[in-house]
Amino acid sequence: MDWSTVTKALLKFASTLVVAILLLFLPAGTVHYLYGWLLLALLFIPMAILGLVLLIKNPELLKRRLNTKEAEREQGIIARLGGVLVVAGLITAGLDFRFGWSGVPNWVVAVSSGGFIGGYALWVIVLAENPFLGRTIGVEEDQRLIDTGPYRYVRHPMYTASIILFIALPLVLASWISFVIFLFYPLLMVYRISGEERFLRAQLAGYEEYCKRVQYRLIPFIW
Repeated sequence: MDWSTVTKALLKFASTLVVAILLLFLPAGTVHYLYGWLLLALLFIPMAILGLVLLIKNPELLKRRLNTKEAEREQGIIARLGGVLVVAGLITAGLDFRFGWSGVPNWVVAVSSGGFIGGYALWVIVLAENPFLGRTIGVEEDQRLIDTGPYRYVRHPMYTASIILFIALPLVLASWISFVIFLFYPLLMVYRISGEERFLRAQLAGYEEYCKRVQYRLIPFIW
């Protein structure tokens, strides 16, 4: 077992959890923020289970997922903007709860929670299908084109899953204002995809032909 990967994964998980708690509950001004705890459960329980499974079944993929440093400056900027968006959205949701700005019905929270779980499920399916799927843009020496599973329908199913997650997230937190902030996330992904596809067309064998076979990037029959 690669103990450096284990240590890095545990530190990443713990630090992300602590930051999420602070960003949610400090602005809310209370720990009695039910929607905040709901989100933490929906997000971190599956994350812990998936991390353990990857550690046992595919530690190389886990190691790849832990690397977040983008080689290309443009993609690094997009990643940082995404981080700013998440921080702003979580803080706003906490403030929204404290001051009661939104009146999101419980059924919307329930439906959004189901959508969040569905996005997570798609995310896991994509990870299982593509063993080369890192968090940064690059091509491994032995990497091959993946065109099976969800990749038969869209070229970037992981981004589809992430958009579902980030659109559902603020509604799990019962905040319309935070929802408006997170609506900028799909725009960042569209911009990221344009840069990623230029890279893959140039670096990954067969990707140009794959783009001709699979026309849609994120949503079948739409884009």
